[in-house]
Amino acid sequence: MAGTIDHFGFQVSDYERLLAFYEAALAPLGIAKVMTIPEAAGFKGAGFGASGKPDFWIWEGGHTAPHLHVAFVAADRAAVDAFYAAALAAGATDNGPPGIRAHYHPDYYGAFVRDPDGHNIEACCHHP
Repeated sequence: MAGTIDHFGFQVSDYERLLAFYEAALAPLGIAKVMTIPEAAGFKGAGFGASGKPDFWIWEGGHTAPHLHVAFVAADRAAVDAFYAAALAAGATDNGPPGIRAHYHPDYYGAFVRDPDGHNIEACCHHP
């Protein structure tokens, strides 16, 4: 389908730390590590996805700058809340607690954290 993103990713400063962070933070959204690239390939990387296809990647290699904003779809508001709690427990810092963001639209419910590298990571739900 034209215009649709197939996958994206970025380098991280501490691969093992960020791998553990994303495994924990994305689990409440039904997103899991589905593929790894072994160090024998020349670098280590991991792909995450919700249906067996990796569409979000991290790999070793250094801190990506400037900071990125990445938003993940949540099935419902409870999943947004669970993402926020899991991300904080895994080492994120708060960048906006779960709540309505009416300036986007009346049903936009999201939560924002900064991952250990400082990227703005969000989970959002677009329905009541």
